[in-house]
Amino acid sequence: MTTQLDNFSLDFFSLSGKVAIVTGGNTGLGQGYAAAFAKAGADLFIVTYDNNWDETRELIEKQGRRVEFFQADLTNREAIKSVVAACLDAYGRIDILVNNAGTIRRAPLLEYKQEDWDAVMDINLNSVYFLSQEVAKVMVEQKSGKIINIASMLSFQGGKFVPPYTASKHAVAGITRAFANELAQYGVQINAIAPGYVETANTAPIREDEERKEEITARIPAGRWATPADLMGVVVFLASKASDYMNGHILAVDGGWLAR
Repeated sequence: MTTQLDNFSLDFFSLSGKVAIVTGGNTGLGQGYAAAFAKAGADLFIVTYDNNWDETRELIEKQGRRVEFFQADLTNREAIKSVVAACLDAYGRIDILVNNAGTIRRAPLLEYKQEDWDAVMDINLNSVYFLSQEVAKVMVEQKSGKIINIASMLSFQGGKFVPPYTASKHAVAGITRAFANELAQYGVQINAIAPGYVETANTAPIREDEERKEEITARIPAGRWATPADLMGVVVFLASKASDYMNGHILAVDGGWLAR
């Protein structure tokens, strides 16, 4: 007798033979996502703003996987097209895109400068939209693909001193759903991860403020901040066959932050 288990395999979580683009994949969470993909069997195409990528190369090559690096300014539309063209030239396909590159600038609302607003929105929202659009053209032709956006706790909340970051992360959640509505019919899944507070360079200024750090930690039911390793399983799941019927979802990985 055939059972439901006959239609399921742990191989569903394998990324063997897949090609993944990860933006901002040379540091912090992006590096963690890239390393997790390599461990799961994927080859990597990592887009960076600078050429500081030796550590990431070593991490991936230790897993026996191939990695290519591409330096680009993702606020430039032509550069975005070049990213897609270069990945196709190197690998011939694109199976996974992780829109991880982002920035944050902090200042009180009444003092926030337009140039800071524009800089945050350009990288956190505009680059996500236009790169996803270009990659989606490839995935629709392939009839398969996974786009994983990086949302935030501030996709659900307002925050303080980061108005464009909050606006951009709410919008990332919105375009994740919008892309899912149009692309699901082509076998392409688009979801987002909303990390909680993670120990990375972006959160260093908060963690250096002992009072603020303790205030945040006290609200996390898990009693600690996340590390990039805490996000590795989730990103592999969303990139794999195991999540083929999951689309347009914003998945919080927050130690219980939103439950409080």
